[in-house]
This record gives sequence, structure tokens and C-alpha cells, in this order.
Amino acid sequence: METPVNHLPEPTRHPAVVQLPDGTHVYANPASLPATYAGPQVVHQHIHQAAPDKTVQRIALGSGVGAGAVAAGVYFGPLLVAALTSIAASLAFLAFLALVLGWGVHTVVKSVGSPEGTAAVKNVRKARRRR
Repeated sequence: METPVNHLPEPTRHPAVVQLPDGTHVYANPASLPATYAGPQVVHQHIHQAAPDKTVQRIALGSGVGAGAVAAGVYFGPLLVAALTSIAASLAFLAFLALVLGWGVHTVVKSVGSPEGTAAVKNVRKARRRR
């Protein structure tokens, strides 16, 4: 019977692994292991040095709010601003429309009105000037 030819290189032993003489237990040498993860690294900066969206994130994360809440704030924040802007634009348009319609009604009533109406308008103008 022929002996099998082993073409594989000899396995290298990692310096962090220590094997007991009986070969049954393998332990890692803690001195040669990489450092353990100690949590997120905190970069000390003043909050006002960050961009506005980052400032909100830093305040939220610093107060213990989870990343999901921060992500929701980042997503829904601009969405809320857009919705409020749209509402404000609609209200501004309605106010302008009411102003134009009021001016139109005033002009028509003034031109069609009777002499008593003209006298009433003059009295109102005089009363406003006296204040």
C-alpha cells in the first residue's frame, strides 16, 4: 500500500491561539486579541457646528431616542415642512381671493348705490380720518 502524498502546506498556528498539551482544549490568549467593542465613538463637537439635520439627529440620539425615531424624523421632517408650506400657500391664495372679491363687491356696490349710500361712505371716511 502506498502512503498518501500530502500536497497541502503545513497549517500555521495563529499566535493568539494556545493549545493545551493534551490537544483537547483550545484557548485564546486575551493579550493578543483585538480590543473589544466599547460602543459608538463620541466626537465632542458643539451642536451648533453641525448641519441643521445633523443637529436634530445628535440631540435625538444624545437623549436616548432610538435610531428608528431619528430615521423617522429625518424622513418625516422635510415631509412635514412641505405639507405646511403647501397649506400656507393655499391659505395665502384664499386670502388674496377673498381680498379681490371684497374689493370687487365694494366697487360694484359703490357704483350702483344710491346718493344715501354715497353719503354713508363719506361719513365712514370722515370717521376714519378723525381717529
